Amino acid sequence: MLLDSAINRKIEETSARTDSNLRSLAKTISWRIVGTIDTMLISYWITGEMSMALSIGSVEVVSKMILYYLHERVWANVKTRK
Repeated sequence: MLLDSAINRKIEETSARTDSNLRSLAKTISWRIVGTIDTMLISYWITGEMSMALSIGSVEVVSKMILYYLHERVWANVKTRK
């Protein structure tokens, strides 16, 4: 019973601290930098062409930033079961 109360209190505290829009945006940008560098390196490794790698990376960075931000906002609004 005591452990159950502590767990429920922790869940309530955690669910009360949702990420703000600004925090989600900052996480989106930092993750995309890492992801885009990875995409460019893989693209260069496969194609052997720097211009192709940069082209693929530039398209990918915009589309994935939008998708990640939307994904973060959906998860920030998911309610946990009490």
